Amino acid sequence: MVMAVIKVGIADLNVAVKPDTITTLGLGSCVGVTFYDSSKKIAGLAHVMLPSTELSKAAVLNKAKFADSALPELLRRMVELGAIPRRIQAKMAGGAQMFNFKDPSGQKSIGDRNIEACKVALRKLGIPLVAEDVGGNYGRTIELFTETGILEVRAISKEIKHI
Repeated sequence: MVMAVIKVGIADLNVAVKPDTITTLGLGSCVGVTFYDSSKKIAGLAHVMLPSTELSKAAVLNKAKFADSALPELLRRMVELGAIPRRIQAKMAGGAQMFNFKDPSGQKSIGDRNIEACKVALRKLGIPLVAEDVGGNYGRTIELFTETGILEVRAISKEIKHI
């Protein structure tokens, strides 16, 4: 059986089924959120760039760009493939603070705001977050294996994590 690697870009999302894997590169302050239905071996990944659609300035909304619109859209696409929402579990990585700027307004970093917004969206959808590798000041690349549901997290000068 041939295995494909499905790539998800920045402000993008997609789904994969066994035996394929799904990956996104270069998560900095962005958060990669994965969904996985272990009985159907269906996975989804969203590369969330910003916390809320309230920040959108575009005439046409890119749902994949924002936590509050990307995660419901990812769930919808997985259900279309046969995933059962009550069996889906989430994992996420990213949300780093890549630059050491102090915000004079005292607002949290965009990475922290992305992490928080993703967790809020997951609670609204009723999807449990079972593992995470978030924060810090380094970029990450993640890959989800549909056979096992294992999320591999790679970062320069760090050991590979399997969560």
